[in-house]
Amino acid sequence: MCWARSRQPSVDPKQIRELATSRWIGNGDSVLLLGPPGVGKTHLAVALGREAIVRGYSTLFVPATGLVTQLARAHAEGRLEEKLVHFTKPKLLVVDELGYLPFEANAAHLFFQLVSRRYERGSMLVTSNRSVAEWGAVFGDAVVATAILDRLLHHSHVITIRGDSYRLRSKRRAGLIGQAATASALTTDE
Repeated sequence: MCWARSRQPSVDPKQIRELATSRWIGNGDSVLLLGPPGVGKTHLAVALGREAIVRGYSTLFVPATGLVTQLARAHAEGRLEEKLVHFTKPKLLVVDELGYLPFEANAAHLFFQLVSRRYERGSMLVTSNRSVAEWGAVFGDAVVATAILDRLLHHSHVITIRGDSYRLRSKRRAGLIGQAATASALTTDE
């Protein structure tokens, strides 16, 4: 896990090493990895998920859009309970890229049901390009967002990763884009 030191200086390596022990999963805690695109949130989520597997924890990784699509489809087909059980079963559920696309109202309510079921029973690791203050817009409902955050943040570790996109670093070094253009593009995408 030397990634934290060499690739992302805004992250505390001691905190990452502690998370890599997976004790937080045994405690039923959540982890939120927040920051702009390209700073390593998914990379870190995969690494922590892999460590969880090595330590014997069942783990499921799913993109947020795929998760809500599956829940909405199951709801429409009368199989919501079955799908909620599927996503509640693993000891760790990793939900990647929450906030890149806004949820429809029904999807936000379905996500809330999942978070409620997992609360204090199973851990969640969520990556998001949005601060928690922006989750009302992500879910299209400030009340639902507050209820979700109430459960996720109660027993949680929140890591905010700062910096520029690693995907754009070589383009910037080559002079193809400037620092201001990158910052402007990232804020308009979010």
